[in-house]
Amino acid sequence: MAEAHQAVAFQFTITPEGIDLQLSYQALNQIYLSGVRSWKKRVSRIRNRVIKGVFPASPSSWLFVAIGILATMYMQSDPSMGLIAKIQQHLPLSLHVSLSAQGQTMVSALVFSTLLWLSLILALRFCLKLLLSYHQWMFEQHGRISNTTKVWVTLVRLFSSRKPLLYSYQTSLPHLPVPPIKDTLSRYLESVRPLLTDPEFKRMTDLANHFESNLGNRLQRYLKLKALWATNYVSDWWEEYIYLRSRSPIMVNSNYYGMDFLYVTPTPVQAARAGNTITALLLYRRKVNREELKPVRRHTLLQSTVIPLCAAQCERMFNTTRTPGTETDVLQHWQDSEFVAVYHKGRFFRLWVYRAGRLLSPRELEYQIQRILDDTSPPLPGEERLGALTAGDRIPWAQMRKQYFSSGVNRRSLDAIERAAFFITLDDEEQGMRGDDPAGNLDRYAKSLLHGKCYDRWFDKSFSIVIYKNGKSGLNAEHSWADAPTVAHLWEYTLATDAFHLGYTEDGHCKGEVDRSLPHPQRLVWDIPSEAQVCTSLAVAQALADDVDCHVFPFREFGKGRIKKCRISPDAFIQISLQLAYYRDRGGFCLTYEASMTRLFREGRTETVRSCTRESLDRSVFHVTPSGPEEQCRRLFRVASEKHQNLYRMAMTGAGIDRHLFCLYVVSKYLGVESPFLKEVLSEPWRLSTSQTPVQQMELFDLKNNPDYISLGGGFGPVADDGYGVSYIIVGEDMINFHVSSKHSCSETVNKAFVAVAVV
Repeated sequence: MAEAHQAVAFQFTITPEGIDLQLSYQALNQIYLSGVRSWKKRVSRIRNRVIKGVFPASPSSWLFVAIGILATMYMQSDPSMGLIAKIQQHLPLSLHVSLSAQGQTMVSALVFSTLLWLSLILALRFCLKLLLSYHQWMFEQHGRISNTTKVWVTLVRLFSSRKPLLYSYQTSLPHLPVPPIKDTLSRYLESVRPLLTDPEFKRMTDLANHFESNLGNRLQRYLKLKALWATNYVSDWWEEYIYLRSRSPIMVNSNYYGMDFLYVTPTPVQAARAGNTITALLLYRRKVNREELKPVRRHTLLQSTVIPLCAAQCERMFNTTRTPGTETDVLQHWQDSEFVAVYHKGRFFRLWVYRAGRLLSPRELEYQIQRILDDTSPPLPGEERLGALTAGDRIPWAQMRKQYFSSGVNRRSLDAIERAAFFITLDDEEQGMRGDDPAGNLDRYAKSLLHGKCYDRWFDKSFSIVIYKNGKSGLNAEHSWADAPTVAHLWEYTLATDAFHLGYTEDGHCKGEVDRSLPHPQRLVWDIPSEAQVCTSLAVAQALADDVDCHVFPFREFGKGRIKKCRISPDAFIQISLQLAYYRDRGGFCLTYEASMTRLFREGRTETVRSCTRESLDRSVFHVTPSGPEEQCRRLFRVASEKHQNLYRMAMTGAGIDRHLFCLYVVSKYLGVESPFLKEVLSEPWRLSTSQTPVQQMELFDLKNNPDYISLGGGFGPVADDGYGVSYIIVGEDMINFHVSSKHSCSETVNKAFVAVAVV
């Protein structure tokens, strides 16, 4: 094979005259350049570690401190109050012998300057952490900023004036606080009051009081001990017990999807779209590795003042896979990867994206992808549907992996997929809002991204890219390593870079030149002795996929611009509307989950906003059965909106309900004690699970000049068998895109009917 020949750096033959070496200087040169690239990355990491290690100061600030100390000593003054002399007494004997008294004093002064500099850095970092622990600014209204917050804003700007790297703020972010157990229980009871009858609420109140006065305080002490020791008292348990220990399929149940532009497909050429998309993703990875991305920061009420968010989730974005186990899965991450894994018509390929230490151009990547598309070789036995193992139950996949993929050719091919930067499917279908049934095609597009054919995605990869035959694209992301906003940030950059920066030629191909001596993409080889387990996993996944109903609904009648004119939060407006829709659809209310982020804290992930409140219930009932003037309806809407905003802010600032109760439940399991209260709380179904996908980089798209480049956002499967999963993205000023999912097996959930009553 050509690629195998070019991969060999030298050959040798043994003759009577000795050993004859036949060196391939081209191959050796590629090895040398690849090594140079690796060393450049190592040097860059070391440099970034130094810069991060001294943040919020700078490495050059050491020089100013040292010069200041030496200048003060030159003026016959001792700024150290005798410490320099004591340092001089404890210098190594070799320095006493080799240096003069003046030289010893100089060395001692530099040592003191370094210690003083490090102390100042720790003090600055401590002050910055205290400043970032202040969250009262979130609860203040526009135009009514307190003097305390104004002073705080000034200090934050002062401490954050330097240009930070991606992870510069990590050590300065505060730890997530453990709320008082009494406050959490009080908020919980308030959240369930609208959903319970008086006898049910009294029973739940008695359970909560009994828990607080007996087992609760004991569990709370253990949780506070963990909070003192761990970086985040929630995140590691949340990742393990909610995601990695789940033994059911991650397809549909956990993974989520992201869509392409709604109205625009930058090119109809499948290989070209793949080439630009791969390039954009790898450029983003380069920015992550070099920490050139700005820390994602949340704007405050005052213009130009931003608060950093935790960037820890970016660390495992690329070169990451979830490997199955019998009891728990494991997330594996590799430092680097120079190739991607590609699936097309039942065959797996390894595509090298670097050559001689440089990233292939988009045109070269298109050329390589086209080679895969033109390859007519058939799949090997058992290869075509191998990906179904990642779509089915986890235990059979773990057993199959141990039995057939732990050594030999299968192990090498599986490593090529798992160690790849990411996974790409070249789909042989066409998708998007097209044809005579654009609405129905959008729904099929969503289902395709959510589960595909159940075997043509690798659901264990951190994310998989799908490029369709007509040039449409999308992604499917595994959930355990990060939450949707992190993946959305990556996808926004990818779409914008593809369409506006890399671009295409007039005939739809990637720009640039092609080195036609590139080795062919490497076909992965498998030896699958039995397809029985593959078929079993596929049957499980297929039944799950067939049961899912997806509906994508672009709402164009108005957007956040009109909502804000009413002085109402757009998110609160949508959440109250969803409560009304559920009430119209089912004739009642349910426990509602809205995801909010806790990334104001180090290693923070999400918290639940229980958006079904007494206030939203009153407003919905009044809207359906009006019994008063229109002004009263507006007042009820504003009250419900303010309540929701307050709940959202409390969740973001560590005063939520569900993560605290979840961790108390985990502690109870470790201690081997049962709590009827916690058991009942954690078994309550979320029949309405909602999430907003925020647009974080609107400046990349410039919708005023490019109004058709509107993102569709993404969605996820329903959490409850008899419930809805609702994702929405607020695009610009005049559009909101909804993604609604449910199950066909439940006769009471119909996506289109739910959306219809929502927009009435």
